[in-house]
Amino acid sequence: MSATTHTVTNQPPPLVGYDVFAADRALVEAVERHLDPPLLDEAREELSALGRTSGSAQVQEWGVLANENPPKLRTHDRYGNRIDEVEFHPSWHRLLGKGVSAGLTAAWSRPGGHVRRAAGFVVWTQAEAGNGCPLSMTHAAVPALRTDPALAAEWEPRLTSTVYDQDLVPADQKPGALFGMGMTEKQGGSDVRANTTAARPLAEDGTYELTGHKWFCSAPMSDGFLVLAQAPDGLTCFLVPRVLADGTRNVFRIQRLKDKLGNRSNASSEVEFDGTWARRVGDEGRGVRTIIEMVAATRLDCVLGSAALMRQAVAQAVHHCTYREAFGGKLVDKPLMRNVLADLALESEAATTLALRLAAAYDDGSERELAFLRLAVPAAKYWVTKRCTPVAVEALECLGGNGYVEESGMPRLLRESPLNSVWEGAGNVQALDVLRALQREPGALDAYLREVGRARGADHRLDGAIKNLLTELADLEGIEGRARRVAERVASVLQGALLVQHAPPEVADAFCASRLGGDWGSAFGTLPHSLDLATVVERARPVS
Repeated sequence: MSATTHTVTNQPPPLVGYDVFAADRALVEAVERHLDPPLLDEAREELSALGRTSGSAQVQEWGVLANENPPKLRTHDRYGNRIDEVEFHPSWHRLLGKGVSAGLTAAWSRPGGHVRRAAGFVVWTQAEAGNGCPLSMTHAAVPALRTDPALAAEWEPRLTSTVYDQDLVPADQKPGALFGMGMTEKQGGSDVRANTTAARPLAEDGTYELTGHKWFCSAPMSDGFLVLAQAPDGLTCFLVPRVLADGTRNVFRIQRLKDKLGNRSNASSEVEFDGTWARRVGDEGRGVRTIIEMVAATRLDCVLGSAALMRQAVAQAVHHCTYREAFGGKLVDKPLMRNVLADLALESEAATTLALRLAAAYDDGSERELAFLRLAVPAAKYWVTKRCTPVAVEALECLGGNGYVEESGMPRLLRESPLNSVWEGAGNVQALDVLRALQREPGALDAYLREVGRARGADHRLDGAIKNLLTELADLEGIEGRARRVAERVASVLQGALLVQHAPPEVADAFCASRLGGDWGSAFGTLPHSLDLATVVERARPVS
């Protein structure tokens, strides 16, 4: 006899079995805008294939299992030998393998590679964000290694490979390799020039012995690491292989794994060097300059990762409200809920549009575009990553009590949401880097103004925001204390300019009215009621 009190009604179906790429109109349009036409068909096909994989029930379950079974540190084997290994759940390896095979470390080796990879990174991060860390660092290591042509020739083919090999063997015996990075130390944090790890030259030219520690080293099972240490002539960049050419383990002592708020599927560690063999990358005393290109690329991935998390949070919220009924109708049709969803959708689309524009600048590679990146990347990293957590919180609330339950997936998104703001330099570091680009690189501001100037005259609120920004920049008094305000305005004006040029009129109008025109409250759901919010919400609905 069936129980009549347990008939489940008014619950939305799970958002599963869909194409994460094709369902994201803003992302699809950005790819079409930034890729050359001959590349489009192939790119759409590969991104939709990845999108279907990312949206599948199987891969979503892998993400759950990888987080429910976080990595474990094995410092010694059963006989007492030091091994310093990290044990991952099989789902982690499946996810990371899929990311590598999808070309998420191969941007440097194909036409339009950065836009294609950026779109793929947004798609794949929505399945599980933790494996984005080794994918990002492996991708970002390439420009740093290119400062030494011999090292680049040796390592770049491995790092851009689409084959994932988890075995701890010499890198020259592997079809593909992953890279990590170690800069921060206990006493210095972001002030890497305070590093105390020492590098002693060895007899063979370009080789050193490292002694010291790193307070944060993510993905410690990678095949190689770029680290900073003090050589005789100053702070220098080094390549530390995990396994030496003769098959013996390099001295890479993992002291413990970090117990983190989120990003729990990924291992972040503290490591000690004690006679650790390393090869110099670049000249002595130029370590920051050498590694800065890696940092810039990983900062862009912070923007991409936050855009991905926002997109998934918004997709879940709009999907839930499309099916859920309350007070005599669908939640999505209720004026106040529609306002909330539209407001969230604006934030998500602005983040995606900006992130893909930055990726396109990398593909262009001209001096003007590189100058643009020097200002736009830290500004975007500051602002987009800051917006991620409020979006995740509000999207969770759209699901009500269901969103506060682990099974919804929203708590995992929320725990992940602050990470990209902290990683690769927290908010103050990014804001100060914006000032540094403005003060030291006049070409950066020129390139930025040329970019936003393309939209001038199309919306009076954008025009006013550009004028106000220029006034802000002309006032140098107390500018360090205003650095966050400057960074925010640089990013939001750029987002507005891009949306005015490329987004549907309803999206651009709503963004300029709220973010640039000041017709907005202090919480999501406070957009002007006269806007066409239904169109904005429908655009964000995850339907392939």
